[in-house]
Amino acid sequence: MSAEHERMTDPEPWRFWGPYLAGRQWGVVREDYSGNGDAWGYFPFDQARSRAYRWGEDGIAGLCDRHGFLNFSVALWNGKDAILKERFFGLANEEGNHGEDVKEHWWITDGTPSHSWMQVVYRYPQAAFPYQRLRELAANEGRDAREPKLADTGVLDDNRFFDVEVTYAKAGPQDVCIRITATNHGPEAAPLHLLPQLWFRNTWSWGRDARKPALVASKANGWSRVLTEHGKLGRHTLQFEGEPTLLVTDNETDEVGLFGADSNPCRYTKAGIDDHVVRGIHSACQVVNPGSASQPGTKAAGWYRFDVAAGETKSVKLRLIAGTGHGDPFGPSFDSAFEERRQEADEFYRALGDSTPEENAVVRKALAGLLWTKQHYRFRVRDWLDGDPAKPPVAGNRARNRHWRHVDVADVMTMPDEWEYPWFAAWDLAFQTVPMAVVDPQFAKDQLLLLCREWLMHPNGQLPAYEWEFGDANPPVHAWAALQVYRAEQAATGQGDRAFLARVFQKLLLNFSWWVNRKDVDGNYLFEGGFLGMDNIGPVNRSAPLEAGWRLEQSDATSWMATYALHLMQMALELARHDDAYEDVATKFVEHFLSIGQAFTSFGAAGRGIWDSTDGFCYDLITRFEPDGTVRSQPVRVRSMVGLIPLLATAVLPPWVFTELPRFADRLNYLLRHQPAYGKSITWHTAPDGTRSALLALFNEHKLRRVLGRMLDEGEFLSPHGIRSLSAAHRGGLAVEIAGQHHSIGYEPGESRTPMFGGNSNWRGPVWFPTNALLVEALHTFGTFYDDVTVDLPTGSGRQVSVTGAAQELSRRLAALFLPGSDGVRPADGKRIEASTDPLWSRHITFSEYFDGDTGEGLGATHQTGWTALVAVLLRGWPA
Repeated sequence: MSAEHERMTDPEPWRFWGPYLAGRQWGVVREDYSGNGDAWGYFPFDQARSRAYRWGEDGIAGLCDRHGFLNFSVALWNGKDAILKERFFGLANEEGNHGEDVKEHWWITDGTPSHSWMQVVYRYPQAAFPYQRLRELAANEGRDAREPKLADTGVLDDNRFFDVEVTYAKAGPQDVCIRITATNHGPEAAPLHLLPQLWFRNTWSWGRDARKPALVASKANGWSRVLTEHGKLGRHTLQFEGEPTLLVTDNETDEVGLFGADSNPCRYTKAGIDDHVVRGIHSACQVVNPGSASQPGTKAAGWYRFDVAAGETKSVKLRLIAGTGHGDPFGPSFDSAFEERRQEADEFYRALGDSTPEENAVVRKALAGLLWTKQHYRFRVRDWLDGDPAKPPVAGNRARNRHWRHVDVADVMTMPDEWEYPWFAAWDLAFQTVPMAVVDPQFAKDQLLLLCREWLMHPNGQLPAYEWEFGDANPPVHAWAALQVYRAEQAATGQGDRAFLARVFQKLLLNFSWWVNRKDVDGNYLFEGGFLGMDNIGPVNRSAPLEAGWRLEQSDATSWMATYALHLMQMALELARHDDAYEDVATKFVEHFLSIGQAFTSFGAAGRGIWDSTDGFCYDLITRFEPDGTVRSQPVRVRSMVGLIPLLATAVLPPWVFTELPRFADRLNYLLRHQPAYGKSITWHTAPDGTRSALLALFNEHKLRRVLGRMLDEGEFLSPHGIRSLSAAHRGGLAVEIAGQHHSIGYEPGESRTPMFGGNSNWRGPVWFPTNALLVEALHTFGTFYDDVTVDLPTGSGRQVSVTGAAQELSRRLAALFLPGSDGVRPADGKRIEASTDPLWSRHITFSEYFDGDTGEGLGATHQTGWTALVAVLLRGWPA
C-alpha cells in the first residue's frame, strides 16, 4: 500500500479541499431565472465579472471546500486585456460553429484521489485576449469546419504566452500549500499581473439565510494574509509570500452597472478588484473595500506585478490553512510538503501497474483529469422554480424540470467536462465511475449510490438525466457500472462490497420498473426512449413525437433494456450466493430478458422484431396504427450504433450458478419447458467434467457472425480508431421515409452538420469511447463462451482472429488514439496545434468528447476526461 492508498482509508478530512470549483457557472440552467429557458442568454459570459452567482462559483485552476463555500483560484492580467482573466472563455450555444465550446488551452497534468497533490497548466496569451475575434471566427465558419480555438487567432504565435502552472500539495487535511509559477515562452520580456483570489460564495443575498461570512486582510511578520470567518467552516487563513497589494471587495452584483438600478445593495461589488487593477480606479472608496476587521469583505486578492524576461519563470507561494495561519508558512515544511506529495504520487501510480512510458503517461493524465472532474454541485429545484424572497418574481412560466421539485442536492459529483458540461449526466457519471474505481473505489461507489438517493432519484424511480432536462432518458447503464466497480474492487482486494451491491440493486429495481411502465407503451417488450444520449443519430429527432398514429420502436432502447435485465440478474445472482432470497428476483430478470429476446425477432406492435434477417442487422421500427385497428411496421434502414447496441445484451451463467444456486437453475429449466421459444436466447455448453454453463444473448452464433461482418468491415463501422457511430457505407447519403415524410441522413465523420440537440455533438460517424468500451466488453463475453469461433478482421481480409482477439484489437485501436504513431503524432491531435512538433504543445494530451471516424482527431468538448478516461482501464487490460 502506498502512502496515498493509506491516506484514502481516512478519506473524509483529506478530501475536504479539492478541485471542486467549476470551470464555468455562467450559462447553466441553475443560474437561469428567465421566463423562456434561455440559460445562455440570461446569464452570459460578459456579466460574469460583475454578477453574483446563485448556486455555485467558477474560476481558473481553482479549488474549494467540499461544501462550496470558500473558493480559491488564479486571476491574471497581461496589461492589455479589457478585463481581468478570472475565468475561461467560450461561446454560448447560438454563437456559431459548435456552440457551447470553450476556446482556451489548459491541461490537468497530475493528481491523486485524496487531492493531496494536484497540478494544472493554463496557457495565457501576452497580447490582448481576442474575445471578439473568436466570436467572429465561429460565426463565419460553416458546420463542416473545425470549431476555432484560441491558437487559431494567431495570438499565441511565436510562443507569446505564459504557461501558468498551479500546484497544490497538502501538508495536512486542512493545510494546503500552493505554488504558482509563470513562465514566459515568448521571445521578449512581457508584463504579468498575478492575482491569487479567495472568496465566499454568495449565500446571503437571496432572502433565505442572512448570515454573512467575513474576510479581513492584514500584513505581519514579513508576509501578508487574508483571514476568513464562516459559520460552518470556521476560521481559515490564506497566507501570501512577500508583500503583494491586498485588495478586498464583496461578492455582490453590480446592479447599477449591469441593469441601471438606482443603487447597489452593497457599496463594493464583485468587479471591484477588476476595476481597480484593469481600469485604474485606484480610489479605495470607489471599488475596493478596506478589508479591515471593522469593515470586512467577502472577496480578496493578492496583487503581484512582474516583468518577466524571455524564458524566465516567476514563482509565488501561498498557504491555505485552518485557523489563524502557520507560524513559518514558507519555511522547510512548505518545500517538504511538495517533495513528499510528489514522491507519493509517483509511488501511487507505480502501484497501479507498469507498462511503456507512453502508456503510463496516458493512464496517469487520464486519471488525473478524471479526478479533476469532481465539482461541488448544488441545486434545490423547488427554490429555483419558486424564486428567492429577496429577488423579483421569476418571469413567465418556467416549465423546465417542474416535475423534479424534490431534487435537493449539495454534494461533490463527477462531471462530464469541466467547462462544456459543468453538471452531472446520468450515463456519463456511470461510465466515469469505472476508471474512477481504479484510483478511488469508495468514491466510485458513493457516486453510484448518490444518483439513487431520494434527493435525486424521482419518487417514480426515474434517474435524473442531466440538468438541461432531468426528465430525459439516458441509457440505463447504472447497473453495468455498479457491477464493474464491484468486480474491480473484488479483484483488487479479494472481496467485493456486497453491502454496496445490495444497496444499489434495491434502488435500481425501482428504476427498472419505471422503464418497463413508461417506455414499453404496448407491453410488447419493444421499448421507446427518445434520443438516449446519442443526440442526432437518427434521421429525425427521436425524442420528438411523430405524426399522430405513428410510433418509433427503438432497437437501442429495446437492447438497453435487455442488457439492463441481464446486469440486474448478475447482481442478484452474486448477492444470492450469500442470501438465497435474491434467487427469486434473479429469475424475474431472466424471464424479462427472455421475453425481450423473443420480441427481438418476432413480436412488436405489428408482429415483427428489430432484427432484420435480410440485412443481418438491427433497425428501429416505425409503426403505424390505422383507424381500423390494423398495425403495420417498417424498419428504418439506417445502419448506425442503434443496431450494434444489441451486442451488449450478453451474459454468461458460469458453472457455479448451477451448483451453488440449484433453485435458480430449477426455475430456469421450468421457464424453458413451459416457454420453448425462450430457448432461442440461450446457448448451452457442457464441459468434459459435466459442468454446465450458458450464454444469454440476443444474438446466437449465426447472428453474431452476421453483425460482426458489418461491424468489423472497414467500409462500414470499423475505423482505424474504433467503431464508428454510423456506417461509412452511408457516405453518399441515404433517404428514408418516416411517418410518411422523406428524410435524409449521411455519414459525417467529424463535426455535426445538423443543429439537432444544439449541434454540439455528433453521432453520425465519429468514434465515441463509452459505446466502444461496452462493445469491447461484450466481445470479451462472447469470446469467453465461443472460444472456438473466429471472424475476419477486417471483414474480407481473410485474417481470422478469435472473438476475444477482435475485442483486443478494438481496445488497441482506441488506446492508440493517445499514443504517438509512426510519425510521432497522436491521432487524437489531428490537425490541431497540439500536433505541433513544438514540445510546448506536443507534451500535453487532450482528452476529447469524441473522435473523427476517419482521422481520429479529437472533437467536441476538449476536457472530457469523464468517459474518455475509459482509455485508462483499456490500457490496464480491462476487462480481465
